[in-house]
Amino acid sequence: MLLHAAQLVLGAVSLYFGAEWLVKGASGLALSLGLRPLVVGLTVVAYGTSAPELIVSLAAVLEGRGAVALGNAVGSNIANLGLILGVTALISPPRVAGGLIWREVPFLVGTAALVPLLLLDGGVDRLEGALLCAASIGYTVWVIRSARASAAGAAAAGARPPEPSPDERDAFEAAREMEVDAERAGAPGGRGTLRLALIAAVGLGLLVVGGKVFVDGAVGVALRAGMSERVVGLTIVAVGTSLPELATSLIAAARGHADIAVGNVVGSNIFNVLLILGGAALARPLAGSPGAMAVDLIALGGVTAFAAVAMRTERSIRRAEGAALLTMYTAFLAALVLAG
Repeated sequence: MLLHAAQLVLGAVSLYFGAEWLVKGASGLALSLGLRPLVVGLTVVAYGTSAPELIVSLAAVLEGRGAVALGNAVGSNIANLGLILGVTALISPPRVAGGLIWREVPFLVGTAALVPLLLLDGGVDRLEGALLCAASIGYTVWVIRSARASAAGAAAAGARPPEPSPDERDAFEAAREMEVDAERAGAPGGRGTLRLALIAAVGLGLLVVGGKVFVDGAVGVALRAGMSERVVGLTIVAVGTSLPELATSLIAAARGHADIAVGNVVGSNIFNVLLILGGAALARPLAGSPGAMAVDLIALGGVTAFAAVAMRTERSIRRAEGAALLTMYTAFLAALVLAG
């Protein structure tokens, strides 16, 4: 038991540092190649913070533990909204940008509703996985084009020189917070191309090794504790792979940039369904059914609907709503324990 617990902790630490280093190196390389901070924030940072979920899910399915991968995708989404967004709102209620409300929130709700539909036939096959991955790429392209159009419209309507659009400010702040987090995680400073490439490579290596160690530790702990692989994926693995989003969001909230957490959480949830679930199913078909995952899917639908309504009606997440999200997450964990 102690060995598996040590693997779990070591794997989680490797995932955290790996994600931070990967984002630091990859975003620096992207900026050095002339990409705008807006594009970097919407692509490199978004995909980078989802890297632990992807690596862990792939490691799980390749070891024949599809229940861990499926639980990770669903559990991470519940934890992102209930735990991360809930705690962030308690620290510093975040505002919600108008662009995110009309652009990303509908996708947040749509992808959450897609999960039970995919499971109606008993699982997610390779074709569905490929379609989800293609949708992830298409979604990214659409978001970049929409954000660029919004920035261009703001520039045309404003004075000279134009003020950054809300999308540009959010993307820049997200990229800057991730860079600060990466340096806190030990990533070397500097802007040289070779140095940045090495930082990204080290981060990727830590992710791959950490993902394998983390899955082995999580499964070992689950078996010794009498937990099912599905439950360990929904809880231990889901929270462990969400560490980059958790760290970034809490630090941003403490510094008065809580708005970043909303974009991080919403983007991560969309990618968890399209890219993480899709990539895992593409590697090996996943088995699951709405009946067997009733508690999980009800929790996913409940926290998603509540968060979406709060964002659209108030254009902010108030402390009371943050407390409600955290309560819903706690109730979900209690339901898992009671269900055995």
